[in-house]
Amino acid sequence: MADYFFDSSALVKRHVDEPGSKWVRSLIRAKATYRIYIARITPVEIFAAITRRQHGGDLSAAQAGAMLGHFRRHLDQRYRIIDLTPAIYADAMLKARKRRLRAYDAVQLDVALELHRQHKAAGLAPVTLISADQALNDAATAEGLTVDDPRSHP
Repeated sequence: MADYFFDSSALVKRHVDEPGSKWVRSLIRAKATYRIYIARITPVEIFAAITRRQHGGDLSAAQAGAMLGHFRRHLDQRYRIIDLTPAIYADAMLKARKRRLRAYDAVQLDVALELHRQHKAAGLAPVTLISADQALNDAATAEGLTVDDPRSHP
């Protein structure tokens, strides 16, 4: 069975109700037999996304606080966090230019590609990128990654 790398556009669906949230929650369950990876920057992006929703009026302060607390509790229990290295940043700069990606989308892509290479070298099942960002999904597909978009799951 494949392991999964979640970018923040998909992982936020674990905490905020959006199209694809039910499917994401089904993947991120306590007794999963596969690993779920995230980049070191993803927690910052999740906090920012939930806080923006609160300040935009979509969530109350209590709702946002509960979501952030829930995410923080899951952070060490459910996710394997991939640190960002100088090599990842260097490759991400190239990907940003080549694929016309936003900065952290390029970082997310390069982390997923590096994780995929590591799995392949170790003889493990491939890593599937889970993302709800179309530009990132297109770039990842062009780079040879398997991609699944939560918005395509009811």
